[in-house]
Amino acid sequence: MNLTSYKKLSDDEIIKIICESNNSLVFGVLYDRYSQIIYNKCLGFTKEKDDAKDLTQEIFIKLFFKLKEYQSQSKFKAWLYVFVYNTCINYVNRDKHHNQLKSKAPIYELENFQEEEVSDSSVFELKVEALDKLLMQISPEDKTILLLKYQDELSINELSKLYGVGESAIKMRIKRAKEKLVKLKNLND
Repeated sequence: MNLTSYKKLSDDEIIKIICESNNSLVFGVLYDRYSQIIYNKCLGFTKEKDDAKDLTQEIFIKLFFKLKEYQSQSKFKAWLYVFVYNTCINYVNRDKHHNQLKSKAPIYELENFQEEEVSDSSVFELKVEALDKLLMQISPEDKTILLLKYQDELSINELSKLYGVGESAIKMRIKRAKEKLVKLKNLND
């Protein structure tokens, strides 16, 4: 089979071939499909083009060896996004500059949050630039779940499967992350 033929295969079919043969040329098909998307997600975490390129390469190197852990119970794209976000979180946590920014961000105890539900529309009302700045001030874990839900449009059910927790736990995590964003927005107004 030539490389063009592989491009017509589904992600699951390509992964099966890669896992059986460790064929890096076939892995290039996945790279071509997802490299720009992953780069853009990395850029959202690093804010530096060179760092985003390095992180993208790091992700693909790790991905080549981790593909055997993928189970086709969920969509590959969803699994990949969680893999990318987890790698980005690790990058942020090990990067001193980001740790300094993170330590300067105000930390709020969950008990201090209002019990009323924060609507999705109140989150969407935030301007993109302001939202980006606010996302940098919350924990990488909170940022990840919000991006997976709203940017990557994963359902509660998909998030539940990916995180290995119940749907109510996912809903609570999203609720708390949204509350943190709105609280930060109100403090910055």
